Amino acid sequence: MNILFVLFLLGAQRAAAVTHTMRFFQTTSSGVTNLPEFASVSYVDHVLISHYDSNTKRLKPKQDWMEKITTDDPQYWKRNTEINKGNQQVDKNNIETVKRRFNQTGGVHINQRMSGCEWNDETGHVNGYMQYGYDGEDFISLDLKTLTWIAPNPQAVITKHKLDNNKALLAGYKHYYTQECPEWLKKHLNYGRSQLLRTDLPSVSLLQKSPSSPVCCHATGFYPDKADIFWRKEGQQLFEDVDHGELLPNHDGTFQMSVDLNLSSVKPEDWEKYECVFQLAGVKDDIITKLDKDVIWTNHETPSDVLVPVIVAVVLLALVLAAIVGFIVYKKKKGAKCPPSPDSSSEASQHLNPDATTT
Repeated sequence: MNILFVLFLLGAQRAAAVTHTMRFFQTTSSGVTNLPEFASVSYVDHVLISHYDSNTKRLKPKQDWMEKITTDDPQYWKRNTEINKGNQQVDKNNIETVKRRFNQTGGVHINQRMSGCEWNDETGHVNGYMQYGYDGEDFISLDLKTLTWIAPNPQAVITKHKLDNNKALLAGYKHYYTQECPEWLKKHLNYGRSQLLRTDLPSVSLLQKSPSSPVCCHATGFYPDKADIFWRKEGQQLFEDVDHGELLPNHDGTFQMSVDLNLSSVKPEDWEKYECVFQLAGVKDDIITKLDKDVIWTNHETPSDVLVPVIVAVVLLALVLAAIVGFIVYKKKKGAKCPPSPDSSSEASQHLNPDATTT
């Protein structure tokens, strides 16, 4: 489904917002071999916390700190395993229903559901959502404000009318996604606070492919993902001649982002007026990187602040190699006066190996 995982992977927020999320993704497939027919995963602030699939038929924690949940709720894993088994059967029936709506009898088909809630720990504002997709297209979604279903796909209109008339179910959804879900989100944040509520500052670098290319300000290794990066000139944020990159996840759970600045119309003497600014939620001070030609990493030269230690290292290496070569030449010239080797001296052999015997 085009918007579900885009929202998950690219859900960047400005540094001023401190919004935490809890999201559930369920995927049901038909005609797909070597994959579970049903899989369900849960995330808190983009961190995978649990997993269930139709092969294992068991909900499992994906973070060590998730084990703490049984202290307050001993039946948590058993109860939610049974809930997932029920969802598995319901979604299996749903995908068959949707296939009939599209007059499909075979082939590969995917039904997806994303649901969850958000909570802002500054304002206390909460929000919930539930939406379905089928074969990569939006199928139907719930509007919790109006308690009505939205059907962008004609084949979902029948489902919309049926669900709109189930007032008890709508009230239950509203209660869960605006009250129960935020409370569980807060509990999970407390269980995993050492990971979820930590703050990692980034490494910020200026990059440029060639002298005529835009200068990229790249920040990587930061957490959480609630960050902003931009260029400014003389204290004023720039909106022209800039290109914002996407917020991307790193393999270690941190994030990276970048912003390019086109300098084609900027005079060299005006470079000192520009700077890159990185802001991270919960961090008071901005990380500011001045636009300086000497600190830009390029494909054609090395920043001057790195060049000096590199030169020193090369010189030291050359001196060491010269000393080694000189010592070898000296040894060759003095070869006749070298001490006998262990192979030709039993006395030396005993010195090197006290346990050895002589003959």
